[in-house]
Amino acid sequence: MNTTNQTAVRRQRHDAGERPFIVIWESTRACPLACLHCRAEAVPDRDPRELDTEAGKELLRQVAEFGHPAPLFVITGGDPFQRPDLNELIAYGREIGVRVAVSPSGTPTLTPARLKAVHEAGAVGLSLSLDGSTADIHDTFRGVPGVFRWTLDAWDAARALGMKVQINTTVTRHNLHDLPDIVRLVAEHGAMLWSAFFLVPTGRGRALGALTAQEVEDLLNFVYDVGLTVPAKTTEAHHFRRVALQRQILAANGDDHTAVLGLGPLYRELSEAVAALGLDSTARRVRRPPLDVNAGRGFVFVSHTGSVHPSGFLPLGAGNVRDTPLTRIYRTSELFTGMRDADRLGGRCGACEFRRVCGGSRSRAYGVTGDPYAEEPWCSYVPGSFPHQRELAALLSGGAAARQQRGVA
Repeated sequence: MNTTNQTAVRRQRHDAGERPFIVIWESTRACPLACLHCRAEAVPDRDPRELDTEAGKELLRQVAEFGHPAPLFVITGGDPFQRPDLNELIAYGREIGVRVAVSPSGTPTLTPARLKAVHEAGAVGLSLSLDGSTADIHDTFRGVPGVFRWTLDAWDAARALGMKVQINTTVTRHNLHDLPDIVRLVAEHGAMLWSAFFLVPTGRGRALGALTAQEVEDLLNFVYDVGLTVPAKTTEAHHFRRVALQRQILAANGDDHTAVLGLGPLYRELSEAVAALGLDSTARRVRRPPLDVNAGRGFVFVSHTGSVHPSGFLPLGAGNVRDTPLTRIYRTSELFTGMRDADRLGGRCGACEFRRVCGGSRSRAYGVTGDPYAEEPWCSYVPGSFPHQRELAALLSGGAAARQQRGVA
């Protein structure tokens, strides 16, 4: 069997040590919602220490200095619609060759007129949060009645404008069994991408119950399955790339993935629910392979005050864009270079054959243990236990060869 010519994981086109794939800017912490999981612990009013308009433009110039094509720049919050200069910043990004996307909160500010203005300013995409298939589930999680309806209306309005829309779902115990119906909504309304975000215990999210490693394994395989129905990925669940590799090899060998991977009752329940909704019988799409990006390895987060972090969920700073160019922080800081060194990983992650393509959630490792290099707490995989090591080695070495050809260490 030959699996080396198949793509289970997409690689970054550029050296991840030289430039990120994506830069996230927390433009403000102001937000009218009170979401249960909020990383930013958002507040009603803007912080006077925020990067102002000129500082925001300087940040965009620093992003452009990574080279052409510049990393994707996502303006988030809080709620970026609380900034009156949002359209000006988007337009400036377009002027200097930086693609800008926006991630607003589901509030009454998401009017068709505001979305049109953002689109005309040059925003290349919009991401919205949908954490339940009903108003009761979603609004309870978001802390304000009406958010579900505002989100659906904005979603449809953005699509009507021709904007690319990404739907983000925070996966917690409150919506585990609702995920098939959320996927149904994504299929019905249409989206460029559905991202299942696996909670990191930071901010208000510390108060939400953790999933078990077995439940996470079931969920990762569920997301892999529905990738044939809607374009799907995960956030802060980097072992999804391991699952993608395992599933490709098992399918090529005709093996029962449920048995080989030891999937449990949650996986069976979600799979049966998807079948009952008719989602498994819809026209099959080409599955979207996950992209090899991790904290500090293709990803960088800039806070509302300008501090730079490998992830918005990893509260360790490496400098501030007011004092040091983002290019220098990303390329040379000890924290960022450490994040890109798989040999620094500890525990099972350090011993795992998937460590260079996965690496686990450094944010969750830090949130649970206080050590950003500790093993991924929500991964149940035992290193070396996958039965098809020869085929796996061929896939992994093929990826390493491709990185070397592009000059990636």
